[in-house]
Amino acid sequence: MDKRIIPYGRQNITNDDIDVVIAALKSDYLTQGPNVLEFEEAFAKYVGSNYAVAVSNGTAALHLCALALNVGKGDKVITTPITFAASANCIRYCGGDVIFSDIDPQTYLLDIVKVKALLESSPKGTYKGIIPVDFAGRPVDLEAYRKLADEYGLWIIEDSCHAPGGYFVDTKGEKQNCGNGNHADLAIFSFHPVKHIACGEGGMITTNNIELYNKLLQLRTHGITRNEDQYVNSPSFASGHKNDSYPGWYMEMQMLGYNYRLTDFQAALGTSQLNRADDGLLRRRVIASNYESAFRGKSFILGQSGVFEGHAYHLYIIEVENRLELYNYLRMHHVFAQIHYIPCHLMPYYKELGWKENDFPNSETYYKHCISLPMYPTLTTDEQEFVINKIVEFYGE
Repeated sequence: MDKRIIPYGRQNITNDDIDVVIAALKSDYLTQGPNVLEFEEAFAKYVGSNYAVAVSNGTAALHLCALALNVGKGDKVITTPITFAASANCIRYCGGDVIFSDIDPQTYLLDIVKVKALLESSPKGTYKGIIPVDFAGRPVDLEAYRKLADEYGLWIIEDSCHAPGGYFVDTKGEKQNCGNGNHADLAIFSFHPVKHIACGEGGMITTNNIELYNKLLQLRTHGITRNEDQYVNSPSFASGHKNDSYPGWYMEMQMLGYNYRLTDFQAALGTSQLNRADDGLLRRRVIASNYESAFRGKSFILGQSGVFEGHAYHLYIIEVENRLELYNYLRMHHVFAQIHYIPCHLMPYYKELGWKENDFPNSETYYKHCISLPMYPTLTTDEQEFVINKIVEFYGE
């Protein structure tokens, strides 16, 4: 066991996955073909949203969301420091200002109490939106955030990269899937190899807003539309002759967009992976339960992800003393745990914008102690026991 590498995350590629990718490679379309729409429709159905737009990666998804919501120079948007940098960077891409707010140390999520205090401390209109993150797979209570956002006229982008299949229970006792569009204006997902659904790279935006959906479709492909109902120029201009209809070749670039498309073979892989997403999610929850039971009551555990309804468990995190020593000890035994995340506000780029140490005590304390343990559906029981035993062994308990 000591010689086998156990990473914190790993993709699971089956023969069925390989077969559908080969079929896509042999088809007439490598990009802009039918597999993309099939994936979008299947994913929208999976999360319960009206619309889904597949894109090249999760960062592209965030960027397009910010563009679709007209983020511009000086617009202030609130998000958490405990996330991958892209959650904040998408606002900077558009010239906006990122305003960090601290986490709840019990959930690791953006603390709505602190966000509310931030909003109350400034005149209405100061902030444009909020980007809450379903960090580690634990869903944000978007019902509460929607109420707060409506009070202050804010939009919401739900960063659900960690939480496909996750859900929270609303005040009516109903399950609200991450990304279903009932409370957030837009939601985004990632299909990086360590995520629940792997496309190599890839992302998805979901929404229930038809106007945002149509705008995203254009922004994804250079700002171009081939929809006659949206054309601005006349048919005669389009054809170069006196004509009452548009020629087959015609298209219009109506806004400045990007090439953020997903390929057909990636989409085929995504659809195949989506077909067994629930099985993977079930296995992740079993692994989480095993960790929670193994570490419950241990003196070296300062905090852990625990077991909660609706958690999607992209990550399982424990907080410990001597984190660096444990990290190195596990690596020595070929267990490649990881740290999620270095607080965004302490990255040199954001420090140059004025953020500094001690701005967010909960986030910074969390970072000093957190370590993400191996969490992926193909992690075997023996491998998980090995990881647990090495941690217990390190602390001498």
